Amino acid sequence: MRRRDVLQLLAGATFAAPGAARAQTAAKIYRIGTLTVGPPIPANEGTGKILIDGLAKRGFKLGDNLAYEARGAAGKVAQTPNLMQELKAANVDVVVTVSYPAAAAAKASGVPTVIATGSGDPVETGLVASLAHPGGNVTGISDDAAALSTKRLGLLKQMSPQLRKVAMLWNKDDRGMSQRYDASAKAARELGVTVEPLGVREPNDFDEAFAAMDHDPPDAILMVSDSLTLLNRKRVFDYALAHRLPAIYEQDFIARDGGLMSYGADLHESFDRAAALAARIFQGAKPADLPFEIPSRYLFVINLKTAKAMNFTVPPNVLALADEVIE
Repeated sequence: MRRRDVLQLLAGATFAAPGAARAQTAAKIYRIGTLTVGPPIPANEGTGKILIDGLAKRGFKLGDNLAYEARGAAGKVAQTPNLMQELKAANVDVVVTVSYPAAAAAKASGVPTVIATGSGDPVETGLVASLAHPGGNVTGISDDAAALSTKRLGLLKQMSPQLRKVAMLWNKDDRGMSQRYDASAKAARELGVTVEPLGVREPNDFDEAFAAMDHDPPDAILMVSDSLTLLNRKRVFDYALAHRLPAIYEQDFIARDGGLMSYGADLHESFDRAAALAARIFQGAKPADLPFEIPSRYLFVINLKTAKAMNFTVPPNVLALADEVIE
């Protein structure tokens, strides 16, 4: 190579290097937040890990080109809007929510929002215009509350064929969960089952709910999940055990934690799909143009340890339906 050519090559490298360094320095860091009315979702375990792993396999890696912010109201629902404003101040590009109050606060902030779970029917609650064309800044995962309620009550009836009355526990202050209660109550009436409505607003209300069940005993319990009922779930477990009442819950981890049985969407699938929607928003998609997705996997979990503790025999036909049996 001639000397002049070598000098030109070196000069080109000299001018190119600073530009390359600037491009590397200016590489975008994508910011994702999570918001729940329960405790903050950690990035390294449970549903937080599913979300972060889902983003990683789509090219967004924590500590590389992804930053994570988690906020949780720990049951103090009134704090949720303030926590959302903290996420907005942290310049998150997307917020992933759990619960209707979290989704409503995220929607009001204007930040692109992905509902992962727990928000009820987003059309009925006014979060979106339609599942196919959400409009606005919200998209996510939704399920058919009426169909799920019918399924849960059907499983209760198979578990306890003499079922005539079911006590339903739900948070009256959570619009999404009230909508789910309405769907459950309608499904119960269609199955010929009487509903004992036990709405709660704060931890002390559980004492009143248990007293109501003492006064007018139900044949079973259905607990609608939100931060309040989840934070008090072990009290429900204890009551059901002491009174030998079959109970069904909405999420599989509740059965693993001591509940008799659960039926609901596979949270691994839901949070992985939430990661996929968030990744698309990072890449420039608008939530308004991303249709809501419906879970394709639902898990029926039975805790035989709990059944044995309450001296309750699970019928073989019900046991055969289970996706997971805890022994």
